[in-house]
Amino acid sequence: MKRLYFIFNMHSGKAAISAALGEIIDAFTKSGYEVTAHPTQGSDDTADSAEYAVNSGFDLIVCAGGDGTLSNCLNGIMRCERKVPLGYIPSGSTNDFAKTLGAPKSPLQAVDWVIGGKAVNCDVGKFNNDFFTYIVAFGAFTNVTYETSQQFKNILGHAAYVLSGILSLNTLRSKRMRIEYDGNVIEDDFIYGMVTNSASVAGLLSLSNFLLDDGKFEVTLIKRPSNPVQLQKIVHSLLNIGEEIDKEYIKFFRTDKITFTSLSDEPITWTRDGEYGGDASINVIENCHRAIPLIISETDKMYFSADGLSEGE
Repeated sequence: MKRLYFIFNMHSGKAAISAALGEIIDAFTKSGYEVTAHPTQGSDDTADSAEYAVNSGFDLIVCAGGDGTLSNCLNGIMRCERKVPLGYIPSGSTNDFAKTLGAPKSPLQAVDWVIGGKAVNCDVGKFNNDFFTYIVAFGAFTNVTYETSQQFKNILGHAAYVLSGILSLNTLRSKRMRIEYDGNVIEDDFIYGMVTNSASVAGLLSLSNFLLDDGKFEVTLIKRPSNPVQLQKIVHSLLNIGEEIDKEYIKFFRTDKITFTSLSDEPITWTRDGEYGGDASINVIENCHRAIPLIISETDKMYFSADGLSEGE
């Protein structure tokens, strides 16, 4: 019998996983798995549990929670030489990466989605000594996701992030830094920057023409605006999909490796997959090409290359 290690966050979102826990385990058991369930005890515990599952010979790891829970599971798997397939049941407040994968919002529907899915190798980001699933970012609003209380998120859902972001507008600051990639060097003042591998970021900004397994990340940098009117134009440009971006203040490109160096006395504070990512003056971000097998539905293939799908079969 195949063995499944189920890691779940009882507190993410509106605690939907707790209510459906018995049905979830029953569904996996009926599909032929011997299930071991583990409620998360914190971010370190989540990563350690995923690492334990790999080293203990489990055939599949499934995690239930928000983007942070998925990210921590991925970190645990990336510590190991053997890469066990990872399934995801989204139950957080935003679930950006789940939208990219095409995972259903209902936990029980997501279980069926995992059971009927296939493993496809997906790119993973390396951020200094850690790993990320879909985003690392610095600057404006990046503290919102990890400073907004879980209770606030549970009550208001994604609106909690938006409201907290608005309240933090008066703390907007720029960072002077040097950015190096593919032989290019940029030095300027930036209010925001992100390196992503997702179709949606924070439920607001959508990206197109990208793949989850092409070995490249999408980089978006926003220079410090000269006045409040320009800031408004920048926000409008980012949120109105289909319009041409403001190239004077917004820089967008793709790369597989990029280095951010602070040119001030202060280190750069980052968020990693919606959680606090640390502070450092020099930050190196690399793409680990097709490093993790993720479970996706047979019908949700739009963000994977044809050769990558064949490789995962």
